[in-house]
Amino acid sequence: MADDYLVRIGKLIRDARQHRGWTQSQLADALGTSQSAVNRIERGNQNISLEMIARIGEALDSEIVSLGYAGPMHLRVVGGRRLSGAIDVKTSKNACVALLCASLLNKGRTVLRRVARIEEVYRLLEVLNSIGVRTRWINDGVDLELVPPARLDMDAMDADAARRTRSIIMFLGPLLHRMDHFKLPYAGGCDLGTRTIEPHMIALRRFGLDITATEGIYHAQVEAGISPDRPIVLTERGDTVTENALLAAARHNGTTVIRNASSNYMVQDLCFFLEALGVRVDGVGTTTLTVHGVPNIDVDVDYSPSEDPVEAMSLLAAAVVTESELTIRRVPIEFMEIELAVLEEMGLDHDRSPEYTADNGRTRLVDLTVRPSKLEAPIDKIHPMPFPGLNIDNVPFFAAIAAAAQGQTLIHDWVYDNRAIYLTDLNRLGGRLQLLDPHRVLVEGPTRWRAAEMMCPPALRPAVVVLLAMMAAEGTSVLRNVYVINRGYEELAERLNSVGAQIEIFRDI
Repeated sequence: MADDYLVRIGKLIRDARQHRGWTQSQLADALGTSQSAVNRIERGNQNISLEMIARIGEALDSEIVSLGYAGPMHLRVVGGRRLSGAIDVKTSKNACVALLCASLLNKGRTVLRRVARIEEVYRLLEVLNSIGVRTRWINDGVDLELVPPARLDMDAMDADAARRTRSIIMFLGPLLHRMDHFKLPYAGGCDLGTRTIEPHMIALRRFGLDITATEGIYHAQVEAGISPDRPIVLTERGDTVTENALLAAARHNGTTVIRNASSNYMVQDLCFFLEALGVRVDGVGTTTLTVHGVPNIDVDVDYSPSEDPVEAMSLLAAAVVTESELTIRRVPIEFMEIELAVLEEMGLDHDRSPEYTADNGRTRLVDLTVRPSKLEAPIDKIHPMPFPGLNIDNVPFFAAIAAAAQGQTLIHDWVYDNRAIYLTDLNRLGGRLQLLDPHRVLVEGPTRWRAAEMMCPPALRPAVVVLLAMMAAEGTSVLRNVYVINRGYEELAERLNSVGAQIEIFRDI
């Protein structure tokens, strides 16, 4: 019995390592042990403590076991069921994490309404708590209150939590106004290939920030008195790059012009939050932002981030692949218009309510009803572009939708090095996807989905796409190690079950 237990643990660790793309030697290096020890663990030939299992899970960013709280590990999906009824879109994950970082600008009390209760948020809260920020869930756990200390204790930072989120990179902008030197661990998050921080530094050097990277740590040094003497031109119209530039400009005593800025949904929410802090931002929704900084921010602020267009796209895709009629409420339509235009050309049968305003008072929402449709592959390829183009994070959902359409669809995910590769996991479920190169996938439809048991891809959106395909497949599927889904979605299985899905959360050990 004990031997069988060790073999099962070893198989979970081996599968998680292989999906991470690591060799046994690489895992051994991360754990400070030998390759032969890892080999014995994976074959079930070595006793292993819960502490070691937890360390392995952190190294692989995969929840091998849950320690100290009851978190889901695997999903058992009974597919072939139609969805019905209505489901609300939750607040934006990417806006919430940006606002948590932005709270460091404020000396006063910050309250964020209806914050997404997801693993990415929990990791950032662990980091904020460790450096002295007091946080608590209020109003029956719906809203979040943050109160900063007079002085942040950067030496006490929870490095393990910090390494498990890419959002930690957005600490750079606010911290450069609070101290002349500090350290941050390398950013982690999804396995999407190599991404450097150089685009961030092109903006932040203009505020006197210099970074040296050694042994997994960013060493930041701030030179006082340095300020932009001309507009900052971002070399990458990235969301987090723009947010970092905004965070640095917010407490700069002067006016900062940011060009080639992202105008995506989370950037707009950050701009609205900065305005609530007393920072004027001109040009919101355009690629040129003018920030009128306030050197001292000490206000009690209450802000409601808007809904998540990527979650809205996830729910729309769920309705399409399961051939269901489903109403998706509180859809931020201005960040879904290109996606819906493409889907209309493919033949999607849907209608939308009149527009109404989100709780932030700015973002336009609609209720969207999707019905079973006879879809045709689009004539043109599916590819992302900066807003107002098709959202980068919505591209993977078109793989599942294209698999339900008649004909061939070319998907060109040019932004990330690895993500298109993970979409081919759909072939395990009966999909016909051909990887042309690391960025391009050819999808042949329609698809007769079939049930399978498989590991969760280590990237958030492809992982959800696999889950949606399992919901469409007749029979029972199992998706293992779903921590990555919990990083970006709040109670996704339970909410899909509320509209007719049959998804069971379970653990092996």
